Amino acid sequence: MADDDKGPDLAQGIPSGELAEGAMLAGHVGDEAVLLVRRGGMVSALAAHCTHYHGPLADGLIVGDTIRCPWHHACFSLRTGEALAAPALSPLDCYAVSERDDRIVVGTKKEQPQPKTQGGGRIVIVGGGAAGFAAAEMLRRRGFGGDITMLSHDSAAPVDRPNLSKDYLAGSAPEDWVPLRGDDWYAGNRVALRLKTEVSAFDPNRKTVTLGDGTSLPYDKLLLATGAEPVRLPVPGADLPHVHVLRSFDDSRAIAAAAKGAKRAVVIGASFIGLEVAAALRVRELDVHVVAPETRPLEKVFGPELGDFVRALHEEHGVVFHLQDSVAAIAAKHVTLKSGGTLAADLVVAGVGVRPRLALAEKAGLAIDRGVSVDQYLQTSAPDVWAAGDIARWPDAYTGAKIRVEHWVVAERQGQTAELNMLSERTPHRAVPFFWSQHYDVPINYVGHAEGWDAIEIDGDVKARDCLVRYRKGGKVMAIASIYRDKQCLEVAAEMEKQAGGGAS
Repeated sequence: MADDDKGPDLAQGIPSGELAEGAMLAGHVGDEAVLLVRRGGMVSALAAHCTHYHGPLADGLIVGDTIRCPWHHACFSLRTGEALAAPALSPLDCYAVSERDDRIVVGTKKEQPQPKTQGGGRIVIVGGGAAGFAAAEMLRRRGFGGDITMLSHDSAAPVDRPNLSKDYLAGSAPEDWVPLRGDDWYAGNRVALRLKTEVSAFDPNRKTVTLGDGTSLPYDKLLLATGAEPVRLPVPGADLPHVHVLRSFDDSRAIAAAAKGAKRAVVIGASFIGLEVAAALRVRELDVHVVAPETRPLEKVFGPELGDFVRALHEEHGVVFHLQDSVAAIAAKHVTLKSGGTLAADLVVAGVGVRPRLALAEKAGLAIDRGVSVDQYLQTSAPDVWAAGDIARWPDAYTGAKIRVEHWVVAERQGQTAELNMLSERTPHRAVPFFWSQHYDVPINYVGHAEGWDAIEIDGDVKARDCLVRYRKGGKVMAIASIYRDKQCLEVAAEMEKQAGGGAS
């Protein structure tokens, strides 16, 4: 890349007048891309790309003393570079800055501040997914000095689950991108990660967790982050070896391995997982048929216009839909439809939804309401027990309703909020839900939560892949979806967050 493409050399400095209040300027220091930001009279110099998926922060949004990534809404402190809100977990590099004689000069990279050790005791996290890992990571980042034990039924350490149905499954991301942290992170941060571990019960009165082998662990504070499990199809042949679901790293590996020797795949269900699997298998050049009972895919979430767009996008890439139909039976080389037809299939993937894992909470007597009921601090009805992620039903500060959301970023941010409250910081969970879905080269971002609406407003052109869609109920914008309107999407999210009384996390 030529120096001109990298912007100004910030080590040589720029005139102060080139950086207005509230503005950003992208440049470089040596070979490093660096972003200058002036906010509230303070000039910050930070790494120019998000530590999550390398999104360009210059295209993002300044909110207070934070900067938001345009791609997946990670949030960083302008003062320290700390990743305040998921999906980013690693901080941005920060650089020394001086401003004198009407000139801004960027100096050397700063050392990351080390947390002061605080608190003690025993924290047990049940679950090895997004919420559990985010809580453990934030506990150590904030200096918690006690014991952390993470109990996971999975065989792999916590992974970047969205990648399992997207780039990794498509074969365009290497396996070492998938773990959230390497194995050495757990030992280095004194997190006792116990894989392939089943939890049979916990006792909120005795403060013990009972494992599947009968042993027990004491805890002072407990986080339930048991996540969700895939719904299994109740049809003949659903247990055949070429029939898969997708939830874990092992699941994704198995589908990818099966795809190498397959020519024809049937995906059952037009859910986000189902359609992302369909896209990944098309990248691998399999013939893909999608069977689903809906009139159009994703209509319950996106409405008819975006639903039709998603269908057309997949059809452009060769996916064949069999809508308003379902699978009656699965055989070794084909599936039988309820409509009477058959589809050849070397590989079958069922993506017909998930259900929250509530058995432990129910057995312990926690309050249940189509999920584990928690308050604004994510605390359950039992003392010193919190819940986060797919199982938690919480009072949403923006809509005023109690909601449960099965999305990655929501789970991570709830894990982070739960951690703060475990450290007695009394931080309400006010983050507005966010998720993204990738279909070939088209990302769709979604902010808020609309279980229903009475009006849909489209700003832009859905077919042209340039739009922001508002879902209103009683005049209130409950949620938005966007395609290539990243800055506008961030602005709406920030306004929702403001109305909810929320901060960065």
